[in-house]
Amino acid sequence: MAVKIAVLKEAAGENRVSATPETAKKFAALGALVAVENGAGEGASVPDSDYEAAGATVGDRQSTLTGADIILGVQGPDPAAIEVAKPGAWIVASLSPFAERARVDAYAARGFEALAMELMPRITRAQSMDILSSQSNLAGYKAVVLAASEYGRAFPMMMTAAGTVSAARAFVMGVGVAGLQAIATARRLGAQVSATDVRSATKEQIQSLGAKPIFVENVEGIEGEGSGGYATEMSGEYQRAQAELVSGHIAKQDIVITTALIPGRAAPRLISDAQLATMRRGSVIVDLAAEAGGNVEGAVAGETVVRHGVKIIGASNVAGRLAADASALFSRNLYNFLSAFWDKDSNRPILDEEIGDAIRLTRDGKVVHPRLLG
Repeated sequence: MAVKIAVLKEAAGENRVSATPETAKKFAALGALVAVENGAGEGASVPDSDYEAAGATVGDRQSTLTGADIILGVQGPDPAAIEVAKPGAWIVASLSPFAERARVDAYAARGFEALAMELMPRITRAQSMDILSSQSNLAGYKAVVLAASEYGRAFPMMMTAAGTVSAARAFVMGVGVAGLQAIATARRLGAQVSATDVRSATKEQIQSLGAKPIFVENVEGIEGEGSGGYATEMSGEYQRAQAELVSGHIAKQDIVITTALIPGRAAPRLISDAQLATMRRGSVIVDLAAEAGGNVEGAVAGETVVRHGVKIIGASNVAGRLAADASALFSRNLYNFLSAFWDKDSNRPILDEEIGDAIRLTRDGKVVHPRLLG
């Protein structure tokens, strides 16, 4: 019997969709039945007719979920909104297990197998399945665009008959996927760009994009590299040295983009109120970690606040502001994941231990992920 894949319309405020007509067609080619909820693609400018042309059926939520073996989502669906789904169905989405533990427990109680795509291990064969990378790339780009729209001056240097306009100075804190794209985007807009990270290995990456690396020197033995390529928390000695370095540099900056996140933990504080007070009025900060508590003191998720004359944009769901492109990439991540494990004999995906155990939150009515059991 063919596997049924359900594609849900996201809750209000989320414009992305977890499958596009492109991936729906690919799932159908694997032998799956694809059911899409009415209006699921509206926020990403995808009409229902495009899904139907790709071989999917389109209907209300109940018909979409009835008999579904796999439920795709961008954000984890409310358990109450998927009650008609059968026990044992997979939920494949970004599930925020540490922030939304009650929802994870509800999935377990209902018998769903919840697979948190943001926990995908950063190994070579899983790169094409990594939703954090695909969405962070867009977020880094959009963060600079947001900053440019709020900044009351031009980014590039301009030489005119009336005089010269100096180039904006942009500082990127955290050089992961989002940070690297932010550097590249700010450079394309003509800013003078500098960047910093706790991982010394990123210095060459910063330089390769034409930006100036700002790093703590003379603090030995601190590389900042955690498992899977993520940054780790630094020692008190390093944090003090970094704070001193940043304080002197940030006072000269017009634009700051902060991107530092540690999975499953509150975002590290990178900029204090005292440091904000040294920046010139009209400067702009975009905090991409605002939803995780913020890298900037005073940042509020989803809001723009002004402190000491500095605008702080508490960015939330930044990739979702580029819904069409973000959906295309996100949906390919999900397709790459499921198709990689597709078993031709049973005509359904069968996960291996390495990836399955890394992302599986619930199974057989229980919460099973080690990080949720401690």
